[in-house]
Amino acid sequence: MAPIPTQWTRLIRFVAAETAQIHIGQPVDSRLDVGLAAWNKQTIRAYEISGSILDPAAHVTSNILTVEKLLSPLSREEMKVVRCLGLNYSDHAAEANMAKPAAPVLFYKPLASMIGPNAPIFIPNVAQPVEEHLSDYEVELTIVIGKAAKNVSEADALDYVLGYTGANDVSFRKHQLTTSQWGFSKGFDNTTPLGPVIVSNNAISDPQDIPLTCTLNGKVLQDGNSSDQIFGVRKTVSFLSQGTTLEPGSVILTGTPKGVGFARKPAIVLKNGDDCRVWLGNGIGTLVNPVIEEGRHQAKL
Repeated sequence: MAPIPTQWTRLIRFVAAETAQIHIGQPVDSRLDVGLAAWNKQTIRAYEISGSILDPAAHVTSNILTVEKLLSPLSREEMKVVRCLGLNYSDHAAEANMAKPAAPVLFYKPLASMIGPNAPIFIPNVAQPVEEHLSDYEVELTIVIGKAAKNVSEADALDYVLGYTGANDVSFRKHQLTTSQWGFSKGFDNTTPLGPVIVSNNAISDPQDIPLTCTLNGKVLQDGNSSDQIFGVRKTVSFLSQGTTLEPGSVILTGTPKGVGFARKPAIVLKNGDDCRVWLGNGIGTLVNPVIEEGRHQAKL
């Protein structure tokens, strides 16, 4: 096997000012934190990419477009399935007073839960009041699968990865801790930000050396590194492909480091008007999302 060849390094999906249509592209400024720039309403220019995200033949053109609105790098229609790992960092398992798992802890998210950069995290009535339901943040390195993978070895696992992006696995702990199944508590509509860019597998040689942080209202609450994962990217892809086909467009959230809100004393919760930002290194950048509670005044975007 060989890694998936991509002719782009950093991919974004956006509405272009010139066309009012959705395009994919590569930022002209290779060092720009696209997510932060979009939130700050800075001008972002991108070389248009011809082809689709999952097409290895997609190539960067010389046509430059201006980003009017930054979107999730994958649309809901392009995501085949969203799989997530829980308790995948030793320090997070310890702070949650949960045993270190012997095998990956897997749950799924509905596609309706997925949102993009700048979109509000929506806390529904069923998860209010937030002080009781413990609405929480989780920065996560996220894998995007680029070709069908089944029964792959750990040695070959990275050859099926298209690239990496970021996510905020917003969780509601009261519902989560009521049952052993986490899908309900982590699957409400419009609660899981994804993005802001996909960095090609060819640009990240070692996915176990990616720093990641979560900042809430200007205060850094999580500060970790993917090197601390219990099950690394190779193990995760290999394990999840056993007996099961991971289709192109499959998204895999790989767990969060310590520092989550419900484990703190007193607990920190996401609430109406909050500014929540997750950042990942290696060119992925910052995912900024305001928080709104259903029935309350909407956050100003």
